[in-house]
Amino acid sequence: MIKKQQQTRDKTSEGKSSIEKFTGGVAVNALVEEIIGRTGGRGEVTQVKVKVLAGRNEGRSMRRNVKGSVRIGDLLTLRETEIEARRIKGNYGRSI
Repeated sequence: MIKKQQQTRDKTSEGKSSIEKFTGGVAVNALVEEIIGRTGGRGEVTQVKVKVLAGRNEGRSMRRNVKGSVRIGDLLTLRETEIEARRIKGNYGRSI
């Protein structure tokens, strides 16, 4: 039984992880174009609109949630460019 588990673990470690399969294993830079607003339980997350600068989705504008300080013109390093953040509900967002 233990041998079987060890063999299974060895096979999965040989291949790529599920994140690498999904993202292609490459991080991509994105430029912050607009600050949409604050979100999160205590307002600790900032929702921004970014433009992807390279990779499969080059040139695509998308919403992302960012934890920490961020300004227009900053570069973000994205591990994936397929998933976009949900829009902030209500009248909370404003451009800064």
